[in-house]
Amino acid sequence: MTDPARRVPSKDARRSLYSGSERRAATASFARTVAILTALIVAYYLVPLEARTTLATALLLLCGLLAVAVVFGWEAWMIMNARYPRLKAVEALVATVGLYLVVFASVYHIIEHDTPGSFSEPLTRTDALYFTLTTFTTVGYGDITARSETGRVAVMCQMTCGLLLVGVAVRLLAAAVNAGLRRKGREP
Repeated sequence: MTDPARRVPSKDARRSLYSGSERRAATASFARTVAILTALIVAYYLVPLEARTTLATALLLLCGLLAVAVVFGWEAWMIMNARYPRLKAVEALVATVGLYLVVFASVYHIIEHDTPGSFSEPLTRTDALYFTLTTFTTVGYGDITARSETGRVAVMCQMTCGLLLVGVAVRLLAAAVNAGLRRKGREP
């Protein structure tokens, strides 16, 4: 015998839980999220990443991280003022993490281009993105490793910033969602 309190609502009952405008908002949010990711990846592959000095690469990394912080702050403000704060938080997380990954992949690609042998194998753009993602997710397969000091410093920076991004950013996004929901609750 099934406990009535534990029954899962039917598909029709679940569908009625969401209004048409909420479904449209979720669909639009999904489309924006896919567009953001697509734009970041296309930009990563199209933007010229010509050779730079170590100082210029460090400045690129610093400016990239500043851009991540600015995007994150703007997205947090948008969440607090969004009609659907939870949906906006997903978009914000995708935009922030996506930009973060593209910044580090660009830096790794430039480091390997400027100083061949900085990593255990030559890094194409795809390899640099792969290395960035394996480092960010802490999987670290070990097939690509940093060999030069510049490469290792960049990887240490990514690890530290990744921990901050996951720990602090997710907490701040949750606070922004709660603030947005409280604001939404006060509106008629």
